[in-house]
Amino acid sequence: MRRREFIKVIGGTATAWPAIAMAQQPALPIVAFVAGGTAVSAANYSAAFRKGLSESGYVEGKNVTVENHWLEGQSSGLPGLMADLVRRRVTVIFTANNVGALAAKAATSDIPIVFVVGLDPLLMGLVSSINRPGGNATGVSFQVNRSGSS
Repeated sequence: MRRREFIKVIGGTATAWPAIAMAQQPALPIVAFVAGGTAVSAANYSAAFRKGLSESGYVEGKNVTVENHWLEGQSSGLPGLMADLVRRRVTVIFTANNVGALAAKAATSDIPIVFVVGLDPLLMGLVSSINRPGGNATGVSFQVNRSGSS
């Protein structure tokens, strides 16, 4: 091998190293954000969610990927969506509605589920106990007393 050919080979290999290194980077964890409304109607919730992630050290595109799934008021597609998320083994499913939380719970017992619901998660079957939820689901419940009494 001649000197010039050798330099071309070494130079070409050195040029390829960044591409090779990038190809070997592990995939970012995927957070599936499942909301009942539209991107416009849930913009405040989505922004707050991302802010909370950021405050916890998770920056979208840097060390986590957030996938938005807008149901647009149509819950009929939830079983298929949840089956797809489970098949792809997303890292966590976040859902901010009762129906989405139930669909996620029905779809997986392995992938962590974080929910925000408006009913009692114990009565919904999402957790086994309020103090010790157990299983793969945890979250927040906003229960409103509609009778007007305190």
